[in-house]
Amino acid sequence: MTFSEKVKAELCSTMPIGKRCSVALCYGILLYCRTFTSSEIRLVSGNDNLAHYLPRVFRKAFGFSFDSVSEKKGPAAKRSFLITAPEKLNTILDQFGYDASRMMGHHVNFGILEEDCCKTAFIKGAFLAGGTVSAPESRYHLEFSTIHASVSRETAALLRELGSEARESTRKGSHLLYYKKSEDIEELLSLIGATSASMDFMNAKIEKTMNNSVNRQVNCDAANVKKAVNAAMHQVQAIRRLQPEELPEALRETARLRLDNPSLTITELAALHNPPTSKSCVNHRLRRLMELARLEE
Repeated sequence: MTFSEKVKAELCSTMPIGKRCSVALCYGILLYCRTFTSSEIRLVSGNDNLAHYLPRVFRKAFGFSFDSVSEKKGPAAKRSFLITAPEKLNTILDQFGYDASRMMGHHVNFGILEEDCCKTAFIKGAFLAGGTVSAPESRYHLEFSTIHASVSRETAALLRELGSEARESTRKGSHLLYYKKSEDIEELLSLIGATSASMDFMNAKIEKTMNNSVNRQVNCDAANVKKAVNAAMHQVQAIRRLQPEELPEALRETARLRLDNPSLTITELAALHNPPTSKSCVNHRLRRLMELARLEE
C-alpha cells in the first residue's frame, strides 16, 4: 500500500456527519473525477477503500447509488462507477446549481460551500478523487490534479479561506495545486481528517532531522580526527629532525611521548606526562618543537 493509499484509507474510515457535508464531499469528488457531464458521471478507482466508500457517501448525499459498477481485472485492477440515468443526473446537477442544458464548463459553486465544514469536506473529496501525496521518508510533496483550470483556481481560493496556501502549476494538460513544505502538508492532512498520516509526516521529519544531525556530527568528528592525525604526523616528522639531547628537559619529555604515541590526542598526551600537565601546555611545547625543527631545515 502506497502512502497515498494509506491516507485515502484513513479518509474513507469516516463518513460526513450531515447531508450538506456529504454533498460537499461528493462535489469535490465529482469536480476532480474522470467524467462529470450532463449526460454521464464516471468515477474510476483502483483503491479498494475508496471503491467501498463511494456508494455509501453518494447514497447519503443524494439518496441513490450508481447505475452500474464494473471491474477491470489484472495487476492494475480498477472499478468504474457509472451514472447515466437522466433523473439521477438532474438531481445531482440541481444540487450543485448547474443548468444541464447550459453546462459548458466546470466551476466551484461557492454558495453550497459557505460553512468551513463544507469547504473541508469538499477538499477531502477533491483529494480522494484527484490527490496524491508522497511518502514522507522519500520527499515532501502533496498535490491535487484536475483537467479543469477554473476548478483548480477556485479550489486554491477555498484553501486560502481555510488558511492553506497552495502553489499552482500545470503538467501534461492537468492543472495542479501542490505543497512542498512538510508543515503545510501536515496541516492539510489534519484539516481533511487524515490525522494519523499527518503524525507520520511529523515523525518522519523528526527522524530525518535527527539522522541529518548525527550525520553532520559524524562528518565533523571524522574531519577533526583527520585533522588531528595529520597534525600528529607533522609533529613526529619535525621531532625526528631534532637532537633530543640538546632539548630542555620539558620539551624532551613531550617529544619522546609524541614519538612513542603518534595516534594519541593532545589531551591524552598531556595525561602521560610526569606529572600530568595541561592540554594548553602540551600544545605550547609541540609548537615550540615545530619552530625548532623549522630552524634546523
